[in-house]
Amino acid sequence: MRLVARLLEPRVTVHAHCDLPCGVYDPAQARIEAESVKAICEKYQANSDPEFRARAIQIKEERSELVKHHLWVLWTDYFKPPHFEKYPHLSELFNSATKLAGAGGTKGSTDPAKADELLAKIDEIGKIFWETKQG
Repeated sequence: MRLVARLLEPRVTVHAHCDLPCGVYDPAQARIEAESVKAICEKYQANSDPEFRARAIQIKEERSELVKHHLWVLWTDYFKPPHFEKYPHLSELFNSATKLAGAGGTKGSTDPAKADELLAKIDEIGKIFWETKQG
């Protein structure tokens, strides 16, 4: 049995900088959900039907949660210590973006301006993301 284990033991240990191939990571996922949140806020403001508004809030909150999820995946799985060294404001940028998608932001508001703030943060993150992909 020890011989079989020795034969099957890896000869080389490799390390990857992410869990999956890099094509999986993309801030566009968070942006699409944030654009949906903004559109829902605008439709909410333009409609006075209580049933429509209740459903809009439910969907907006789900989409806001998805924005947070996609941002967290980038923050925790894609970005590594060298990125945080090169971009020292990156953690604060992610923190403020996820808060803008939370209860104090788009999840708790129907104001399209909050969604615009969130989209601006996602754009900042996207710019840094694509810079890291170049190098």
